[in-house]
Amino acid sequence: MISSTSNSQVKNLIQLLNKPKARREQDVFVVEGIKMFLETPVDRLVKIYVSEKFISNPSGRESLDGFSYEVIRDDIFRHVSDTVNPQGILAVVKRKETGIDEIIKSKGKNTFLILENLQDPGNLGTIMRTAEGAGVSGIIMAGNTVDIYNPKVIRSTMGAIYRVPFMYTNDTEDVIMKLKKNNVVVAAAHLKGKRNYFNEDFNRSVAFIIGNESNGISDKTADMADLLVKIPMEGMVESLNASVAASLLMYEAYRQKNA
Repeated sequence: MISSTSNSQVKNLIQLLNKPKARREQDVFVVEGIKMFLETPVDRLVKIYVSEKFISNPSGRESLDGFSYEVIRDDIFRHVSDTVNPQGILAVVKRKETGIDEIIKSKGKNTFLILENLQDPGNLGTIMRTAEGAGVSGIIMAGNTVDIYNPKVIRSTMGAIYRVPFMYTNDTEDVIMKLKKNNVVVAAAHLKGKRNYFNEDFNRSVAFIIGNESNGISDKTADMADLLVKIPMEGMVESLNASVAASLLMYEAYRQKNA
């Protein structure tokens, strides 16, 4: 049993939870909670940690049947956990990203997302979760978009991180050109859009660009879009939350494709 905060494994878990560099160097990330653990592909599990309280519960022991694990004393587990009320189980998981060629090879009328410089972990996690619900084929994260392996993002995805293909890119222009070469229409939610998003034809392969929460889409990226679309708003509101805007566009494409 691990019973000290000075234990090397405890120190490493804290690094993995708090430091993107540590996650990159070890090519892993940490998930917390029974739901995330049960949804993790077995071949990607690196290490499992549980609290004394968790393993003393029959249902907890049953969920670990066939797995090896390390027990952490309850107070030390609370010290490690990134949540206020930890469920008593966390796992170190191998990272996995998908290349652009793999993302765009899907047949049929696909929907993709390009997220440029998105900074809020909750927004990214919500977008990924919604993307699964809306049947999105892949998410491309560009620029300085927040680390998808951030614990807050992981929690917000509700397991979608295992099922929605995604990638990071330092070359947004190259990705957009590859999408266009594969007959994907690139549409940007933009204040300069002339037509409301629900008046455009998304019953085809389309990629939506969603920009930074404060600054929107960069001019260079917006200039590469085939379409600039507008989300109509009443009152004094100038823009919507990034995850809300992305959800509207994803589900409009879903509606049109499934009408």
